[in-house]
Amino acid sequence: MTGIRKRVTVGFLSIVGLLFFSGMISFFELSRLSNDTEEILKANQRNIQLAKEMLDAAHEQNMAFIHLSVFCDRAYDSLCTASMMRLENTLAVAQAEAFDRSFLDSLAFATTELRVLTDRFMAADSTQRVSEKWYNDEYEGLYNRMASAIKNYMTSTQSSLAPRTEQLKTNAYRAVTPVLISLAVMIAIVLMLYYFMTIYCVNPIVAMNRSLGEFLTFRIPFGVKTDCRDEVLELKEKIDTLIALTRQPKI
Repeated sequence: MTGIRKRVTVGFLSIVGLLFFSGMISFFELSRLSNDTEEILKANQRNIQLAKEMLDAAHEQNMAFIHLSVFCDRAYDSLCTASMMRLENTLAVAQAEAFDRSFLDSLAFATTELRVLTDRFMAADSTQRVSEKWYNDEYEGLYNRMASAIKNYMTSTQSSLAPRTEQLKTNAYRAVTPVLISLAVMIAIVLMLYYFMTIYCVNPIVAMNRSLGEFLTFRIPFGVKTDCRDEVLELKEKIDTLIALTRQPKI
């Protein structure tokens, strides 16, 4: 492989190599970006799912406790206990999966207080109706605090979206940067390839074509100066040889 073919091959192989390299880096970064986005969406969906489960369990426990304490209906003992256990189990799952447990501290404290109050009530003589003041001051206030804590936990992922969004933005820039750099380098390579092809290939061939035409038409001596050391120089030398042969007298 000599001269022009080598230059053209090296130039285009460089462009292909840059495209492949930048494409692989961009693919890797975009994969990371996709995985991070999917992880955020899954975490948010899981957070809402657990919060809904806790709200449902708290509501069932509240309704069962109302029937127990206000209406003295002992048939709701098992439902009250099962709902409280369901709430605590869901809270334990949320604590195990949470990246930041600070949002669950108030919820865990309120749930513990509600468990203590419920166990104390069920252990006592619950055949008598409780007073409205006790229900409002002791139970309803505690239940409202727990429900508010569950809602705060449901929206807790919103506060973590800002830093995660910034990280996603950084990853997006990292995914695009190799493409932009490769584009700039490829433009430079194409311009250099165009320059060298023009100087060392196109211009000499145009000059030889013009000089050969002048020789054939007006018998102006063929004279083209070139600094090439490739196929263009070989072509010029062969034209010179052919012209020299035409000038030899016929025998």
